[in-house]
Amino acid sequence: MKKYFRSLYLALFLLPGSIAVAQTKDPVVESIVKEANENSQLEKLAHELIDVIGPRLVGTPQMKQAGDWAVAKYKDWNISARNENWGEWRGWERGISHIDLVSPRTESLEGMQLAWSPGMKKAVTAELIIIPDLADSTEFKKWLPAVKGKFVLISMNQPTGRPDYNWQEFAKKESFEKMKADRAAQTEAWRNRISKTGRSTRNLPVALEKAGAAGVVTCNWSNGFGVNKIFAAYTKKIPTVDMSLEDYGLLYRLTESGHKPKIRVQTESKEKGVVPTFNTIAEIKGSEKPNEYVILSAHFDSWDGGTGATDNGTGTLTMMEAMRILKKVYPNPKRTILVGHWGSEEQGLNGSRAFVADHPEVVQNVQAVFNQDNGTGRVVNLAGQGFLNSYEYLGRWLTQVPEEIRSQIQTSFPGSPGTGGSDFASFVAAGVPAFSLSSLNWSYGTYTWHTNRDTYDKIVFDDVRSNAILTAILAYMASEDPNKTSRDKAVLPINSQTGQPGTWPELRQPTRKGGLD
Repeated sequence: MKKYFRSLYLALFLLPGSIAVAQTKDPVVESIVKEANENSQLEKLAHELIDVIGPRLVGTPQMKQAGDWAVAKYKDWNISARNENWGEWRGWERGISHIDLVSPRTESLEGMQLAWSPGMKKAVTAELIIIPDLADSTEFKKWLPAVKGKFVLISMNQPTGRPDYNWQEFAKKESFEKMKADRAAQTEAWRNRISKTGRSTRNLPVALEKAGAAGVVTCNWSNGFGVNKIFAAYTKKIPTVDMSLEDYGLLYRLTESGHKPKIRVQTESKEKGVVPTFNTIAEIKGSEKPNEYVILSAHFDSWDGGTGATDNGTGTLTMMEAMRILKKVYPNPKRTILVGHWGSEEQGLNGSRAFVADHPEVVQNVQAVFNQDNGTGRVVNLAGQGFLNSYEYLGRWLTQVPEEIRSQIQTSFPGSPGTGGSDFASFVAAGVPAFSLSSLNWSYGTYTWHTNRDTYDKIVFDDVRSNAILTAILAYMASEDPNKTSRDKAVLPINSQTGQPGTWPELRQPTRKGGLD
């Protein structure tokens, strides 16, 4: 125990926010920083991936195009790369979405079909109807025939399109509090309304489809100006479209007030059958310990409401740029440096879980995994993920990171093991020292995470450049470290419900055939 506290003290002494340490100049570190700042490829890579290829939904041609692009890019840098199949998914390709109000007046509306929404052979014009507040599921079944030939509004009409921070800045305190109370009551009432149908938000659209509805209309507002979350459709024959808060509210109010509005909807998409799914893997072979690995990690896939710029285009760019820099200034690492661009993270960490399951020879010899997946911001948090001695080696490696980057990072050791959220958790569950390079917020959860506004213009390139430098230096230090990292696990905090110490997350198998019934 004395040894533990002595080591912990030493680590804290070395880490950001504590007493400054003298930094020995390392020519490789200096070369990493110089290359990143003077010859950055980030803007060019971002344009090619985010603007030209676009969103990378699993099972789409764009995901395959992105994988082929990355392999070609790595080969241009003389880095070995491949697309590695791990399963298959429903193939689908998004087409256009046109949604127009045609009665009682004419207006083009803002909205789009959800991912995997079925395509339409021709445009459909129909009236709108709202899910009513019925007594129970029996009354819902009696009401269901009323949806035939109509578009059905199934989301709550938001009482305000202004985010809370806007109210807080300008409203009287009593107005703000009244709005929040009214919204909470309305949200609870709507939740009860849907519950009384006997259906969940997942299978309600299916029931409406079976009853002959023309389509399903939703609004998954993300609590900010102009942003909606865009996820998956559950219908198989009729379109499911998501509308902007402003236009959904318009349609809802017109319907509620008896004006019987009609919309014209045309959505195009293509079913592609069952297609292979893959991870894109690249590696710089180790010169002394080729069978030990430092892994750079970022998921490649995205939702497709926007173009996947910050989720996880920026993580992808960070890892690609780090690999490019390392190949140029550190071409003969001691350990193999491998990068994994994982597929289908958004549906349950499937690509990284498959890699862990399929490559035990790699997993048992991993020195460290560095994963980035929460937006464009500079890294500000690094936790030990429950590994008892992580403070020792991460602390040493961080001392070589430039002060202007290192000083931003708050550390916590030993921390608790991640159970999900991103691909590092797939490795943690296997007992591998895997760490999340957690970023500054930049309003990520509201404005870009899974939204229709996750686009190139939201990237903060100075922060991404900082992350590429950090990642490259950590990979270099992990590769050079004469010692193998410890996998000893800390005793986890007591579970408040069971009264027992917490348990390590269990390995979970990937979904290897997804998107199908």
